[in-house]
Amino acid sequence: MVKQLIVYGLIYGGIISLGAIGLTLIFRILRFGHFAHGDMMTLGAYLALFFKATAGWPMWAAALASLVITPMAAVLIDRLLYKPLRRTTPAILLIASVGMALFLRHLVQFIWGAQVQVYNPGIERPLLIWGVRIRPSQIWIIVMAVVLVFLVWVFLQKTKFGKAMRAMADNMDLAAVSGIDTERMITWTWVLGAVLAAAAGIMLGIDTQLRPVMGWIMLLPLFAATILGGVGNPYGAIAGGMIIGMSPELSTKYITTAYKPPGALVRVVLLLPVRAQGLFGAKGA
Repeated sequence: MVKQLIVYGLIYGGIISLGAIGLTLIFRILRFGHFAHGDMMTLGAYLALFFKATAGWPMWAAALASLVITPMAAVLIDRLLYKPLRRTTPAILLIASVGMALFLRHLVQFIWGAQVQVYNPGIERPLLIWGVRIRPSQIWIIVMAVVLVFLVWVFLQKTKFGKAMRAMADNMDLAAVSGIDTERMITWTWVLGAVLAAAAGIMLGIDTQLRPVMGWIMLLPLFAATILGGVGNPYGAIAGGMIIGMSPELSTKYITTAYKPPGALVRVVLLLPVRAQGLFGAKGA
């Protein structure tokens, strides 16, 4: 029983971690909470559905297409909405992101409808591995989550763009004076954040179902993971995502599943009085 719950927690935690990394990177570079991030997950998931169900592409090709188009949409949104507001207060940007979240959610509902949809109709037969039942698609989710987290680490630590993004996060004015193209780095931030959001949305759709509100429902766990790991700390977001994903699954052994949704918020509330900067310390604030 416990092993089964751990597997469910790893799957859910991996999805949250990917979304939380993108959310915390946007906050660290642009200094505002992006409330449309959950709906970017939804957009990525439904774009993959279009290429899978409508165009008839295999799932891997549909996912890759979504990972290309979703960042393009994110950059376009930044140019049209966020860039003109960048010199205002973070509160204005936050409010604008709430409006964009509503727009994206209703756009998805208008195009694809409000009904529940799935990538692969039918029942997927689970495998029995070391006494744990797990579907092949769930194995794929865990593997891809690990691979993407590793690639994010390589990008931030080993590449020129990643190092420039970290320099901007520490001091944007100093980074600009030192010759870093800040606008280009902002674009890369949106691209990376949107790729991770789309990947998380696709994985959530594979594991469960697709609904227009799926990203909005995930927004609380995403912010909880970001705060728990330390706002602006991408590595903390990974740890926070795994904690937020694992703990509610393991808690179902002792309490009813009805208390799972507010569990993420309860953990953050209990932590903040003890360690207000999060488990790994806030950055870029």
